[in-house]
Amino acid sequence: MAKRARAAPEAAHAAVKRGPAARPAMRATAAQRHYLALGLDQPGGKLPLFDRDGREIDRKTVESCVEKGWAEPWFANPIKPGWLVCRMTEAGRAIVAGTER
Repeated sequence: MAKRARAAPEAAHAAVKRGPAARPAMRATAAQRHYLALGLDQPGGKLPLFDRDGREIDRKTVESCVEKGWAEPWFANPIKPGWLVCRMTEAGRAIVAGTER
């Protein structure tokens, strides 16, 4: 019986790519699309903390958009450090425009 050669742990980890470019194309939920669309007409693509009715955007929606590369943290809010202030990425714009790959 022939022995199988084992790959070095470093090689195994190097093969795993991380980040939005390495992920397969994902579909956005209605909540994610709505959140991203709110940033289209904002300077710098700033994404709001609240929707147009004054309700806070669900943190899970914000975090999932960041994880998928559709939004990125922009700056820390010194008054409310728990709030995640983000801006839309080009990938986020593609999701809203319907041109994602």
